[in-house]
Amino acid sequence: MDPQPNISLHPLADQPAVSYVMPVLNEEGYLERAVQTILAQDYDGEKEIVLALGPSRDRSTEIARGIAATDRRVRLVDNPDRDIPAGLNRAIAASVHPVIIRVDAHSELTPDYTRRGVAALRETGAANVGGVMRAAGSSPVQRAIARGYNSPFGLGGGAYHGDGSPGPAESAYLGIFRREAIDAVGGYDPGILRGEDWELNLRIRRAGFSVWFEPALGVTYWPRASFRDLAKQFFATGTWRAVLVRKYGRANPWRFFAPGTLVVALVASLLVLALLVTTVLPWGWWALGLAPLGGYALGIAFAVWRIPEQRGALDRLLTAVALVTMHTSWGTGFLRGIVFGGGRVVDRSRA
Repeated sequence: MDPQPNISLHPLADQPAVSYVMPVLNEEGYLERAVQTILAQDYDGEKEIVLALGPSRDRSTEIARGIAATDRRVRLVDNPDRDIPAGLNRAIAASVHPVIIRVDAHSELTPDYTRRGVAALRETGAANVGGVMRAAGSSPVQRAIARGYNSPFGLGGGAYHGDGSPGPAESAYLGIFRREAIDAVGGYDPGILRGEDWELNLRIRRAGFSVWFEPALGVTYWPRASFRDLAKQFFATGTWRAVLVRKYGRANPWRFFAPGTLVVALVASLLVLALLVTTVLPWGWWALGLAPLGGYALGIAFAVWRIPEQRGALDRLLTAVALVTMHTSWGTGFLRGIVFGGGRVVDRSRA
């Protein structure tokens, strides 16, 4: 564990004070538990939590105010823009400590998360350290979606979606940051409404700092609980990934292009099959029409066979639906973003 950034950071104290920043919007079912896992961290350094409150339609703001009223370590700031990057910037601006830990209201930190993460910052000299996102679910559909998150067949090759070896990383899930590095690159880009983590980490690396993956860090993530909400989320994610492709070009890894390519192939396949039904064409065209659909169906079947923690036919069916929803929604959004840009496409699945 000895990567050296091109720009040196000031040495950290043994147990530096830390600021947890969390954007909150319509999170009444998860917010209190997420905050509890922060307050229960086995870390002796000074802590503060800054919650950036968007205009929630549920009891999230009431819950946040109740927490802040009973614990002086919890402070609140308004986030009228409701978007995640703007909320994070407001929370960071209101915080005061040299280490900034991003936390999602749908996430739960393991008790040793802060202690291990700060130790990794000190040992590696990195500007940001991230760990493994482990999705979980409480209903059959949410568990199926979690299986998609936890599998490379669902989300692809990001290190933080699976166990791996410690080392330099392209990006980090959530992140334990040196404030110096965030200040040096200007914080989150409020114009990037999804994929803001990857974009910030790209600028951190381009500024000469390093990003580090530490698999000993674990975060439980509770994904969307319905396929409809999953589709909304992934359409928005795909749209904004395309914006990042338009902005940063080859800095984007090849895997970001796969879902869009898949959607194009599937649509072309359906068009060829529709023509075959209405037109007399040589038999060779049937192979052309069926190949993408058949190949994708076989790929989904293989993925469902390999993904663990499934019990019975219903689980496997739900896993297949989750994977197809992820792939096609992300890919459709990506194509939309490539052609039209991001516009005001936002993830309203939490609304």
